Amino acid sequence: MSEESSPFGQSRRKFMSVWMGGLALSPLVLKPAISVAGSAANQQGWTVQQVIDLIVKAVPNSPFSQTVDTIKAGSGDQKITGIVTTMFATCEVITEAAKLGANFIIAHEPTFYSHTDVTDWLSNSDVYQYKLDLLNKNKMTVWRCHDYVHSLRPDGVMEGVLKQLDWKKYSDANMPGLLSMPPASLEKLIAEMKSKLGIAELRYIGDPAQVVKKVALMPGAAGGRAQISVIRNANPDLLVVGEISEWETAEYVRDARFMGKPTALVVLGHALSEEPGSEWMAGWLGPQLTGIPIHHIAAKNPLRFA
Repeated sequence: MSEESSPFGQSRRKFMSVWMGGLALSPLVLKPAISVAGSAANQQGWTVQQVIDLIVKAVPNSPFSQTVDTIKAGSGDQKITGIVTTMFATCEVITEAAKLGANFIIAHEPTFYSHTDVTDWLSNSDVYQYKLDLLNKNKMTVWRCHDYVHSLRPDGVMEGVLKQLDWKKYSDANMPGLLSMPPASLEKLIAEMKSKLGIAELRYIGDPAQVVKKVALMPGAAGGRAQISVIRNANPDLLVVGEISEWETAEYVRDARFMGKPTALVVLGHALSEEPGSEWMAGWLGPQLTGIPIHHIAAKNPLRFA
């Protein structure tokens, strides 16, 4: 999730309503019946657009009139040989997808370095041209699935993260991002998140020995106002996010702790905090697209700690 969309091209207020209470609708929405047209596609071979339509139809109040979930490269008419889900359609992911025989990448985040994937400002960039040539050479279609997966009921990214952390049992049915945990030290929870999410190092604010019972989980980059609003409204012992603007959420937590509030902050990294959602998408699509190989390739975190 990126701040610009929070979560699907709409306001932070809309994001807060989704995070706090809009995710408790029937999980049956997650398993749409494949239509007669879908069955025919299964016999004749699925096109990119047919798979996009299948995903979109599963989302309440779809299609959206404004969305960043558009085809970034390739064609909706292309017959699919295989699907790869990932956080970012990096050059490495594109290359690995081609090796697997896949020609359709479903990416959660932008392909061309900005939220809307506008490329006119990249016309003289050799990096942009290299990536575009790589996509064309491998006849690869890329579609972004950000707004729609976040708008599934429940949110597909949150479902994937909770599953990988094995925290679903602690989640509030009406507010899936709010967790009532068995008492544990911040240090122990940090170790657990690193282990289960495959994170070598992360950033945090807090006392490693402090006891945590109430956790607010916000994968991605919802933005400082949304993150701070959750602290104010939910009063968690720990806020876990993907990405922050350092001059917003971190500074709020620092000042809150100075005045005696116990809230700690853990910053997982954007890609690693939402990657389980892309893996979840691969598992969700599998039973509906029999005959199409579906793989998940992790984009991984490009940043390292010195």
